[in-house]
Amino acid sequence: MAGQIPMTRNGVERLKEELQQLKSQDRPNIIQAIAEARAQGDLSENAEYDAAKEKQGFIEGRISEIEAKLSNAQIIDPASLNAEGKCVFGATIDLEDLDDEKKVTYQIVGDDEADIKSSKISISSPIARALIGKELGDVVEVETPGGIKSYEIMNVKYI
Repeated sequence: MAGQIPMTRNGVERLKEELQQLKSQDRPNIIQAIAEARAQGDLSENAEYDAAKEKQGFIEGRISEIEAKLSNAQIIDPASLNAEGKCVFGATIDLEDLDDEKKVTYQIVGDDEADIKSSKISISSPIARALIGKELGDVVEVETPGGIKSYEIMNVKYI
């Protein structure tokens, strides 16, 4: 079994909401769909039945996966961190691209929480790995598909 999985409080809450949705709505709905498909008679050529059983397998698998992640979650509240300006899990970091002077902000989060559209990057991403342990004013180099990028750390927040 996997060890502790670091997650932010928000990430844990989102997983709990998804689990609640799966158990209270998706699971009963698929059980109903299977019952209706069964009522149609011959299951050997019943596409609705096959699709419903497949969806049921996915739902049950996802419920098990979320329950395992929640049981191994190490909840980290970024606001309670005292990392003295270092880039750590949960930190929100303002960066400046030294090539084009564009500013970006990322929060380092768990793999399940990563969402680049929300500026949340996975702890296992190349940029997060380059940032961990660094602090305000440091310059980090990150290997990207487009070559090496250099970023200066402009601010580190624990929010």
